Amino acid sequence: MKLLVLALISLAAALSAQNKKRILLTNGVAHIGNGQVIENSYLAFSAGKIDFVADARLTRLDMSQFDTTIDVSGKHIYPGFIAPNCILGLQEAEAVRQTSDYAEVGDYNPHIRSLIAYNTDSKILETVKANGILYTQATPRYGMISGSSSVLATDGWNWEDAVIKADDGIHLNFPNSIVKHGWWAEPQPSEKNTKFQEQLNDLTTFFEQASAYSKAPAGGEVNLRYEAMKGVFNGNKNLYLHADYVKDIMQAVNFAKKFGIRKLIVVGGKDSYKITPFLKENRVAVMVNRLHDLPDLPETDTDIYYKLPYLLQKDSVMFCLQNQGDMEAMNSRNLPYLAGTAAAYGLTKEQALQSITLNTAKILGVDSLIGSLESGKIASLVVSSGDVLDIRTSNIVMAFVNGRSIRISNFQNDLYKKYADKYGVKP
Repeated sequence: MKLLVLALISLAAALSAQNKKRILLTNGVAHIGNGQVIENSYLAFSAGKIDFVADARLTRLDMSQFDTTIDVSGKHIYPGFIAPNCILGLQEAEAVRQTSDYAEVGDYNPHIRSLIAYNTDSKILETVKANGILYTQATPRYGMISGSSSVLATDGWNWEDAVIKADDGIHLNFPNSIVKHGWWAEPQPSEKNTKFQEQLNDLTTFFEQASAYSKAPAGGEVNLRYEAMKGVFNGNKNLYLHADYVKDIMQAVNFAKKFGIRKLIVVGGKDSYKITPFLKENRVAVMVNRLHDLPDLPETDTDIYYKLPYLLQKDSVMFCLQNQGDMEAMNSRNLPYLAGTAAAYGLTKEQALQSITLNTAKILGVDSLIGSLESGKIASLVVSSGDVLDIRTSNIVMAFVNGRSIRISNFQNDLYKKYADKYGVKP
């Protein structure tokens, strides 16, 4: 036991020493994340924070002030990507219920915190880090109110070490006016939700009681569910409205406004491009539905979701990309390629990059910490030999979280190498 304690202390000291070293990346193409690109850059960081990002052609440096200098000529530097509205870290094997920890029984669970279920030892986290996903919003699922999400790094000892923002918001699955049946391979006719008004009445009653509780003087009986809702009413937490279609989105926003809730984000928003003036007027951001999806109606353009980010950008609606759907934990690694699709259908490359970096950070309320390569922010970044938004050229060769170099290989790479070596397969 003494040897184990000494080993852990030594490891912690080594990591701390690494974190305090001053590191300089030179000659890389720095994609800042705010739309700016520096073709030949200096990027310095120490103590887990970015010291500066500068144009190397216009800056003179004393190289002796840096402990480590890394030449990344010809390579691209990006802020770490952020996967919002995701069960990454909350599920390991989709087919094994015991490894899924993202849902609770009951319909009203605002007091349930995904934070404490986040598993930093997940094998899936290894695979997404290799594709530049350095942060995620661990999000609960199901019920009318699923619970509270949190923003965490995909690298850390435990959830306490990984957390960036605890309990950033409450997730409300607003009642659907239409009930859909079947799945994408076997669609079935939709029908009107006959229980819609009943569900809406129950939801209204819950919010009325929670709102009254939030205004009551301290010292009374504590109700955990209503206690968790306080931040929504006083503006400290976001309210995430999971809704897809025009009628549901507008009803959800108007419902929230009736209770004076200011921080509103629509999650999904398949029809959001149809009501951009309404969203802009009410300052509602959108976490856009998975782009690689098919429309629900046969008369809709087959590429409508590919174009959706451009249509929101054009009308000045704040948005970011997310990847909720089948096998979403493992598929979150594809987030950069969703941005690449958006770039092919109207956005510029830098606007598409913002949709998985700075825009996401702004919506989550963590843009002072992460989302762009700017002085004073956390030094979490990736280096790629090609364009990370292009599946053909993306090749991340280096990554840092909190200024600490992390392993970007994983067990999938290890298995590939093992059997490639055995059978003489050349890469």
